[in-house]
Parts: sequence; C-alpha cells; structure tokens
Amino acid sequence: MTLFKGAGVAIVTPFKENREVDYEKLGELIEFQISNGTDSIIICGTTGEASTLTHDEHLECIEYTVKKVNKRVPVIAGTGSNCTDTAIFLSKEAEEHGVDGLLVVTPYYNKATQKGLIAHFTAIANSVSIPIILYNVPGRTGCNMLPQTVATLVKDVDNIIGIKEASGNIAQVAEIMHLTEGKIDMYSGCDEIIVPVLSVGGKGVISVVSNILPRQTHDMVMKYLDGDLVGSRDLQLKYLPLINALFYEVNPIPVKTALNMMGFNVGGFRAPLTDMEPANVDRLRRELNNCGIETTD
Repeated sequence: MTLFKGAGVAIVTPFKENREVDYEKLGELIEFQISNGTDSIIICGTTGEASTLTHDEHLECIEYTVKKVNKRVPVIAGTGSNCTDTAIFLSKEAEEHGVDGLLVVTPYYNKATQKGLIAHFTAIANSVSIPIILYNVPGRTGCNMLPQTVATLVKDVDNIIGIKEASGNIAQVAEIMHLTEGKIDMYSGCDEIIVPVLSVGGKGVISVVSNILPRQTHDMVMKYLDGDLVGSRDLQLKYLPLINALFYEVNPIPVKTALNMMGFNVGGFRAPLTDMEPANVDRLRRELNNCGIETTD
C-alpha cells in the first residue's frame, strides 16, 4: 500500500523558552500544513530534533499529532534508533498510538553491515503490522544502505513498502527503482532533487522546505504526477536558492530560524544545536524575501 503521494512535511518540534515541547504551537503548525495542502505529517524525524527528545516526549509528540490530525492526512512517525530493541519499542508504541506508518532510519554511530541492516529492519518490521518507510541518509548516519539491500528488504518483508532516499545520489535512486522493479514507494529525502526523483518513478518527497512552503512543495510534486512536467520543473528551479539556504547550517537550525522570521515563534533548539550565525541569518532572510515571504526582525 502507498501511504501518500505528494509532499510530506518533516515537521519541526517547537519549544518553549525553557525548551519544553510547545504542543499548542505544534498544533498551529499542523493546522497550517493541512490547510495548505500538505499530503502527510512526519513527526519526530531529523527535522523534529527527535534525537534530543526523551522517549516520553517522543511518544507524547506522536500521540498529540495523531489526535490533532484526526485522520485528515496520514501521520508517519519517526521511530528509528541505532539500537534495534529501542527502535522496536518506539515502533510498537507508535503503532498503539494510531500512526499510519513509520519512518525508520538506518542505525547511526555504531552503523551496521548490509547483513546487519537487513536483520535490523526485518526485526523492526516483524514487530508491527503497519507500513514502514526506510530512511537512508548516509551524510548523517555514516551508513549507506545499498540498493541491493533495499531490494532484498522490499522483496522479503511485506510491510516494508517505501524509502526516503537522502543520499543525494540520483544514480543510487535509479538503481533502487531498477532492482525493485518499481515495487517500492520512493520519496526524495533531498528537496533540491524532488523532480529528478519523480522522473524515475518517485511518489513524492519527505520535505524540510514544506515547513515554510507547504502549498508550493505539494504543487511541485502533483504537477509532475499530473503530467505538467514544465510546471513542476519551474517550481523546483524557482525555489532552489531557498532550499539551499535551508542547509547553510545543519538542519533544522535554518528552517526553525526561517519559521521564527515568518512569525510562527517555534522557539530555539536543544543542545548541541545553537542559534544560526548572523551572516547566515541575513542570507536566509534575503532568500525568503526573494520568494515573496515577509519576515520580521
């Protein structure tokens, strides 16, 4: 089954001044996303600073999001860990809270062999009954899940149905589609190559830029899927400078900074993340303004 087509937002986790999770603000962000055409909410991913949430906070964010969304769009929970048992625990709890699917990243720091990746994801998938999207982001994890590994998992594990591919390597994306015979839901994990991923059979994107441009990111995907290739391409190229600006510093520093500039007041970051450098703030503001987005000081 396909969890969604289009643009899913890897939503930020807003914090109060004391760095507690701001659930009221999270609710506002969810409403902003849904009213502007976002096709799925991905909660507690990298952009959501999941690595600095306690297990209780992690699960509370998932539970809150499921209830707030109330089946209007699919909710996908990030439940990955570098510990297989922890990923199983989070995945089972998220399923009990009623999520539609899971986003499970490759193990980080301790990493794994390709054999280990197969064992890791198989164990997690076998612990739940809901669909799983694999998440490959070697730039963060130091672990690249190879196309043949993806193909093996998709073939052998019924509820592994998709992948968020964030290697930035379009040749690897194409090889995954080839080896799986297209029998995988491919989502771009890199906003700068949404259209190229769609061109080899992708279903959409799990996006950072959707936090600030939900309608435009949705339109970029749907125009392509509806046959308007030129319109889709034009949106990809139009917003490329802003997409690049969102990675001047490590994600989610720039996107939360941008949301604050836009008046959403999502708060700061949990250590070890720090405020954005002033020169990069100025560059980011210029790109927001160039896209017609008004900002505050």
